[in-house]
Formats: sequence, C-alpha cells, structure tokens
Amino acid sequence: MRRTSNYNTVSLSFPPFTPVIKYLIGANVAVYLLGLIADMFAPGLSTRAVFIFGLIPSAVVHGYLWQLVTYSFFHNGIWHILFNMLMLWMFGAEFEMQWGGRRFAEFYFFCVIGAALVTTAIAYTGFLLSPHTRTIGASGGVFGILLAYGMIYGDREIFVFPLPFRIKAKYMVGILIFIEVAMVLQGPSGVANIAHLGGALFGFLYVKFMPRYGVVSGASERFFGVRNAYFRWKRRRAARKFEVYMRKHDRSQYFDEYGNFRDPDKQPPAEKGNGEHRGPWVN
Repeated sequence: MRRTSNYNTVSLSFPPFTPVIKYLIGANVAVYLLGLIADMFAPGLSTRAVFIFGLIPSAVVHGYLWQLVTYSFFHNGIWHILFNMLMLWMFGAEFEMQWGGRRFAEFYFFCVIGAALVTTAIAYTGFLLSPHTRTIGASGGVFGILLAYGMIYGDREIFVFPLPFRIKAKYMVGILIFIEVAMVLQGPSGVANIAHLGGALFGFLYVKFMPRYGVVSGASERFFGVRNAYFRWKRRRAARKFEVYMRKHDRSQYFDEYGNFRDPDKQPPAEKGNGEHRGPWVN
C-alpha cells in the first residue's frame, strides 16, 4: 500500500508489472525453479552451477567476468527470492514508469555490477569475507533501487507490513541502511551485507552523478559530440589550406570561418570606400 504523489489519498493498489520488471522476475524465478528441478534428478547440480555463475572474487579476477551479473539471478531459498522479487516489483516499477525500460535496466545492472565490484574489492582486504566466498542474490540491485527511491521519492509514505502505520520512504531506507551497517560491524553473518551496501552506494552514485538520460545515452551524446567537433575541425582545416592555395594564385576566397563553401556568384556586391554598395552601370 502506498500514498500517491499528491499525499491526499492512500492507494491500496499494487504497482503494475512493467516490461523490464516482468523479464527480471521471470528470469530469477526460472533460474530458481530450474535449480530445484535439477537437484531432483542430479543432486548437487545447482551447487556446481553456483560455482560457475555465482560471484566468487577470486574467479572474477581470473577472468570469470560474467559473474559480476549472473550472480544476481541465483537465490538461496524461497524467502530470499521472494523478498528480493517483491522489493524489485514494489519499488522498481516506479522507476521504470518514470524513466522508461532501457534506462531502468541500465540503472538496475549498474547497481548489480557495482555491488559485485565492491564485494570483490572488500574480499581482497580480508575484511568479513575471503576471495573464495560465494555471493548470490539480487539484493545488490534491490538496495540500489531502495536507496534511489529514498532520494527521489523520499517524502512518499508507505506501509511497512505487518506494522499498522505509515513511514516516509527516506526514513525506511535510512533504517535499512543503518541495519546493514550494524550487521557489517558485528562481523560475518552469512548475509551479503557488503553487497547490499555496495548496491546502495552505486544507486546513490547513479542518481547523484550520472547523466539525466542514463549512462548509455550520455556516453552516446558525448561520443557524437566529439566526433562532430572533429569533423568540423577537419573541414575548417581543409578550407584554410584551400584558401592559402587560392591566394597564392590570386583567386577569391570560397569558404567562411566555419569551413562552409561560399558560392562567389552569390556573394553580396563589394562596398565602396564610404561603406555604400557599388550600384550597377546605367546605360
């Protein structure tokens, strides 16, 4: 249950299943069910799959780069996947409706990969986990969404089930981050708290510093801007070289300061010394 953006009424409806949300939930549920089915016929097969596709820092630094993404599709138990998919749906749908599917998918995987990178970096410090510790679950991406929700829609009020009262989103997110930090300081707990905080960090970085229309669109605009500037420079340079050649042969200039061609037959008539245009001969 969520309060609408104008804070006048409380909506009892759930958010829609937007396209990217459906694909992400479908992929996560499919991987989970396939793991259960595989273990029925070949016990331990899903565990071996986790060694290949789960996040293992020592494997990532040796070239298993796909683990930076694939670990987010594996879950350990029904409550693990149920909580992550519920949070992904309840809070992620808002961003997809506002940003569009492409930018939301970019944002989600930005947080997923960011959480994996933070986990890998921390693993090699020897703090809480080792380079051989396995991490699975979509919680990194989910915490990135939650942090961004608290930043952008912080004054929206939501019900925290099963508690019978509403709380502003920014306070709920603050409480969750506080719990994660406290659990990290308490030591190893079997929960990937580092990944949770890493996803939240990258969610903050995306909202705060990334281009308005997303990383891909911003990079594309920057690329084409640089490319067009280069082509304009080449055109001006070629025009200057051509004008030097024409002046050596006592010819008129045919290019303006931007390197654009000027048709000599369409140029305005030359001015007199007093600034007046020369008139035509009258016969």
